[in-house]
Amino acid sequence: MSFSTSLTNHLLIAMPGLQDPNFARTVTYICEHTEHGAMGIVINRPLEVTLGALLDQLEIPALRPGVGSTPVYQGGPVQTDRGFVLHTAGYSYDSTLNITPDISVTTSRDILEAIAGGEGPDQVLIALGYAGWGSGQLEQEMSANAWLNGPASNEIIFRMDPSARWMAAAQLLGVDLNLMSGEAGHA
Repeated sequence: MSFSTSLTNHLLIAMPGLQDPNFARTVTYICEHTEHGAMGIVINRPLEVTLGALLDQLEIPALRPGVGSTPVYQGGPVQTDRGFVLHTAGYSYDSTLNITPDISVTTSRDILEAIAGGEGPDQVLIALGYAGWGSGQLEQEMSANAWLNGPASNEIIFRMDPSARWMAAAQLLGVDLNLMSGEAGHA
């Protein structure tokens, strides 16, 4: 299959029949999608870990009130010991990738220091690990009806309760996942 359409800055919505435990009922924000593969962050799987625990481990003082209770997400099964911060644009750190004029992802420690000090972006989603696909892999999964995809939404990514994100992302497309079967069909 040839590469024709980038899904960068899209939400990847797991179809009800997707049984892979890493991705069942997930919504993944696609940070980069090229002919070489894709990389994204799962945005609806909060861990039992908070930012406060991560800051303690990294010996970064949490000066901003309430910052310690910020949830940390399971961003995907790849490099689960590495942190990724999705955030509103306008901030640049040592390792920031500007995905769109509105959304960036940063992997360097300096963003955590800024957030802890009350100087970082107001809207953030902090994840451990990421989701990755090799060349053509995501396109094959899309052809096999494993995923829906639709436009990214800051409301869904940053402000909505994580338990509502899967259904809400599909509803942006006019799809009610409650009405879909877990079985794929082909005409």
